[in-house]
Formats: sequence, structure tokens, C-alpha cells
Amino acid sequence: MSSIVVVGGGVCGLASAVMLARDRHDVVVLEADASRVPESPDEAWESWERDGVTQFRMAHFLHSGGRAVLDSELPDVAAALSAAGAARFDLLDCMPAMVADRTRREGDERFVTLTARRPVLEQVLARSAQLQPRLEVRRGVTVTGLTSKLYDGTPHVTGVRLESGGQIGADLVVDAMGRRSRLSQWLLEAGARPVPEQSEDSGFIYYQRMFRSSDQSLPTPVAPINSPLGTISLLTLPADNGTWAVVIATASGDQPLKRLRDADRWTAVVSACPLHAHWLDGEPITPVAAMGGVLDRCRRLALDGQPVATGIAPIADAWACTNPSLGRGITVGLRHAQRLRDVVREHLDDPNVLARAWDEITETEFKPLYDDVIGEDRSRLRQVEALRHGLDGPSPNSQVLRFMATMPHDPDVFRAYLETRSCLATMREVLARPALAQRIDEQAIAGTTPLPGPDRKQLLQLLSETRLQVHQLL
Repeated sequence: MSSIVVVGGGVCGLASAVMLARDRHDVVVLEADASRVPESPDEAWESWERDGVTQFRMAHFLHSGGRAVLDSELPDVAAALSAAGAARFDLLDCMPAMVADRTRREGDERFVTLTARRPVLEQVLARSAQLQPRLEVRRGVTVTGLTSKLYDGTPHVTGVRLESGGQIGADLVVDAMGRRSRLSQWLLEAGARPVPEQSEDSGFIYYQRMFRSSDQSLPTPVAPINSPLGTISLLTLPADNGTWAVVIATASGDQPLKRLRDADRWTAVVSACPLHAHWLDGEPITPVAAMGGVLDRCRRLALDGQPVATGIAPIADAWACTNPSLGRGITVGLRHAQRLRDVVREHLDDPNVLARAWDEITETEFKPLYDDVIGEDRSRLRQVEALRHGLDGPSPNSQVLRFMATMPHDPDVFRAYLETRSCLATMREVLARPALAQRIDEQAIAGTTPLPGPDRKQLLQLLSETRLQVHQLL
């Protein structure tokens, strides 16, 4: 009989624990936050305290790649999420108006997702975990380190140390502590070599407001859910029970746009975007909330082809976390948890083989998704800086930019774009398709068609005029 400890009781930690328990492992989840799981989605949104999750009430979107994991591995959770009011959303509804052929095709169901506010999704999953045999969730339990022993000169993790002074042994420890994971330090304390890590500020800050309709309906999408508009991007994210989020994303160093913290200024900017203004047609249920200082960070528990430790497996944001504007975090985390279950099923009896297999799967299947985000972040920031300072933007000849320029005009290229957005394929995979490359070459579209919205001068004027109007009213 095998025992597994999952450190962290967020969405991906719970999903991993449920999948492992259903594979007949005895699983204990240790969650530092002590608050009980609410009885209802409404209570979860209104009063659930999750101090360990900074972005708990920030905008959230579950891509169809994550929905596919729920359907295949946790169908009861998917059903409960639907019953809780989650929105069924088809990304093909965001097909640009320039695409002439809008005929539905076989396989288009892969772009349909089921999405909800983060507290609602976690509440549904947490209540399912409470009912799962062979799974125990202990809340209010803080882990302070690892127990380990040397195995051929490499630390082998044998369990965890608790703040209370106790220990819990395990055949495998799963790190699901998210962005705040202290695994690298804990492994150093256990005698491991330093964990290779790449980290950089994503360079973005987000200004979000949540809305609710009076009749449970959602606004009709007429633009991509992530729309670049000059030096800002607008995210319009459907959620559950007639709620949705509108987010303005900007470069974190853009000082004049810090005024977006003010609700009147924020509203003025969204109102000036013709394809997005109708997302304001609801009751605001939050003030404008800002989130910045977001790291893009990726760890690897192997050095020179050798595991730095065995008996430990990081998943989701504990392995890699990125700029949230692409909404990939939980989707990638669910897929990562699913693959961990597969590796544990095959290799739990051999810690070294398990560590190597987990590293290989993470590097080959998931690291390219991380690399895509980093590449897009850097390209978008260069574009924003060029627009801010009147400079030339990135070269229009790159393969990715040609792909993005063709996407709003061609149904096949648009579907390939949705695959990359939904975590169904990487950018490298879709660009390697000969038929797709041929379609892009045939159309020979030189550059992207900007979405309607204020340019830089108009944006700054909007923010300044709104401030003057507020002072005049006072």
C-alpha cells in the first residue's frame, strides 16, 4: 500500500490528490490555510479566506485543455461545476468578423470550455475531495521542510516536517504549493544541489473589475478574450452564474497608466473600446483591483541529466508560473497533475526512474508551453515600448508574427491559434504543420489589423480628462 503527501490544497493540488486516490493510493493533502470549505459557491465568493493564494479573487479562465482533463478524469467534478452555474463557453464564438467561412466542423467541440470564478471552482473541487475514499485533506497544517535520506549520494525525500513538530512519511511528496513554493530551499536544506531555475518579472500589471448580469446571461463576445489594443490589452473573461471579469493589462513600468486604479478612469478606457464596451453592461460587484509584480519562473529538479532529489514531484505553479493574462495556469496544472498520475502509476516503486520520467515529461510536454508564454511576453512588451516611445516595433517577418497576422482572416489559422491558446498544442507544433505554413504563405498578409480602440495619445487624454471631470464634480 503506497502513501502520498500533497503539500498545498489549491485547485491543482486537490485535483492531483483525487486522481491519485482514485488510483488506490492513500493520499494526504496538507493545506496551510485553516478556513473551512464553504457550503455554496456564493459563500465561497463572498467570504472564503484563502490567504495563501494571492490571486484567489482575481480573474480566472479555464481553457478547454483543462476542461478535457475534468471530463476524462474527474467527470463528477465537471458535473458539479456545471450544477454550480459554471459558464459553458465556445471560443469559436470569438471568431473575428473578417473570417468568411464560419461553418462548424468536426472536432470543434475541443474549443468548448467550462469556466468559473476561482473560488467557485475550488469550492466544487474541495467538496468532491472531502467525499473521496483514501483521501484526507488536513487544513490549517503548515509544512516547514522535508525529511530525507541519502540514496547513492542523492537526497531521497521520505516525508515532510510540520510546524507543529511532527512528521508525516510518504512514498512520494507532491509539491502543489503554487507560486510561493519553498521547495528549492527545502531541497538545499536536505543536502541537494541547487535547483536550476529561470526567473524574470513578467513586466505586466493588471487592473480588474468583476460584473454580474441581472438575468444570468453573459455579454456576447465580438473580439478575442485577450485583445491587444496599442499599449494596453483588454481581457474579457466569462465566469459562473452570470458573472464575468474585465481586465486591463499594461506594462508595469507605464507610470501614467497607474491612474487606471481609479474606477472612473478605468471605465472611461473600456468604454472607448467599441468591441469591448458592452462588457460594462452589468452590475459591478468589485472595485478595480490591481495585481503586479508577477514572476515568470520555471524550475527543473535535474542537473546535468541527474535528479537533484528523488521522492518529490512539483506540479503546476510550483514547477512553473507565468504571466496570468493568457489564463493558462490551472489548465496547465490540471494536465500536469494528470500526467503525474500516469508516471506514478508506472514508476512509484523505483524513485530514481520516477524522477527521471517526471523530468522528461515535464521538459518535453510542458516546458514548451512555458517557453511560448515567455516569448509572447517579451514580444508584447517590445511592441508596447515601441508604441509608447514612437519607435519601430518588432520585425514583421518573423514566423510567429505572420501567423498572428493571418489568424483573424483564415478559419484554419484561427483554429490553430485557438489550439495554442487552449493548451491543446504549442506554437512550435502548429507552425511545423506544412499545410498551415502554406495557407499563411498564400495569404501573404503583411501585418496585423489593429482592433479599434484609443491610441496612445487618446488613451492619455482619456485618463487626464476623466480626472478633470471628477475634480469639477467635486
